[in-house]
Amino acid sequence: MIPTEAVSSAVLNDLLFYFVVMGLLLVAATFLRIKFRIFRRYFIPASLIAGFLGLILGPYGIKLFSEEMVSTWGALSGILISIVFAPMLIGMKIEKQTGTTKLVARHLAYSYTGSLLQISIPLIIAGLILIPAFNLNEMFATIIEVGWAGGHGTAAGMVEAYNELGWPDGASLGVTSATIGIVIGIISGIIMINHGVKKGLTSVIKNPEEMSTDKGSDIIPKNEQKPNSVNTLNPDLVESFAFHAGLISIAILIGWFMQKFIVAYVPGVPLFPLAMIGGLLVNLFISRTKYNELIDVNTLNRIQGIALDFLIVGAVASIKVPIVIEFAVPLIILVVLTILMMLWYFYYLGKRFFPENWFENSIVHYGAYTGVTAIGLMLLRTADPEMKTDSGMGFALRAPFYSPFLGGGLITSIIPVLVLQSSSTIVGFVCLAITIILLAICKFTGLLVQLEKNIADFQSKVS
Repeated sequence: MIPTEAVSSAVLNDLLFYFVVMGLLLVAATFLRIKFRIFRRYFIPASLIAGFLGLILGPYGIKLFSEEMVSTWGALSGILISIVFAPMLIGMKIEKQTGTTKLVARHLAYSYTGSLLQISIPLIIAGLILIPAFNLNEMFATIIEVGWAGGHGTAAGMVEAYNELGWPDGASLGVTSATIGIVIGIISGIIMINHGVKKGLTSVIKNPEEMSTDKGSDIIPKNEQKPNSVNTLNPDLVESFAFHAGLISIAILIGWFMQKFIVAYVPGVPLFPLAMIGGLLVNLFISRTKYNELIDVNTLNRIQGIALDFLIVGAVASIKVPIVIEFAVPLIILVVLTILMMLWYFYYLGKRFFPENWFENSIVHYGAYTGVTAIGLMLLRTADPEMKTDSGMGFALRAPFYSPFLGGGLITSIIPVLVLQSSSTIVGFVCLAITIILLAICKFTGLLVQLEKNIADFQSKVS
């Protein structure tokens, strides 16, 4: 009989080896991005490149990596997402900005509208057409908002939830949805900016030659390198990164206790949005004490960034290709219809939500809700290189009121539970009704304006 200690040691050694291989892939992908300009030009992150390398070398490709290894990567991604979400609200300070209230309100309402549309329309289409036609799981359409507005982090975090709810295929489909969203966000976003410049829709760039999607070298010159975090504690006491990691651990622990309580009433709720709420509670406590100065947000961001990079590598590399092929037709149909909906969201609603600089204000949301926030900001900097508009500020300031709930927040995580308890059609129509009510409120409060008013305001400024 093999001693328990020996088995545990073997498991930990295997886990260490699998993690080391992920690091190797990430370093290789970093040099690939540095070497090949096309990756930099289209803002393909090294973590995504590494994920595809793992997929190619895995059991559904060259078979260099075992199925056990890539499955472990996928499971690890579901754990890392809690580390990504837990520090989001730690160190958060909501400062009142003069004259920005209405701008932030517009961005917030536009954000909620985008996520609610990604929930409602796919659920309705799936419930009425795709589910009966292809005999799909009721939760099939939830992968759109999970993968698009939520991104790879949320998709990986929902692995546990989909497994708990009896739909393990949702794990691979969610990550696939996120990957498709990033590709669509980058390619279509660049095309839309080119078209917008040519048609005079942009406020800053008026000539295609002014655009630049190649932001230079990925290697920061030695004389331009700057510290991206600071020590808030004497290293003789504790390493600052270790202290901040401890705060993240407390946030996750609070979320874990909350999950144990909630799952007794609502099965399938994942840990990561609750870890974010745990981070909020940590922030509320420590911000009221003199020890608030111990928190360095940049250090939290570095820990979060490390977890996110490894998460994306593991999530993409662990995609089960046969499952994606099996559901390819309904997935393609849902993706195409979602693209059309997002174009309507950008071109129709964007003009009505933002009387000024509508293109720049809208493109950052379009990029974020097809890909990830980084894609949205990349598209914004392409359309507004010197950030002359207030688009970036409005988008950033709305985050504390949006991220905890949608686009990977608490509401996103419980939608599959609600769908399973009722149906795609019912939840879809309820979310659509909420969207219509939200738009009506925006119309009544003046946040949603008529297109004619936009044109009149623009003409008056010109004259």
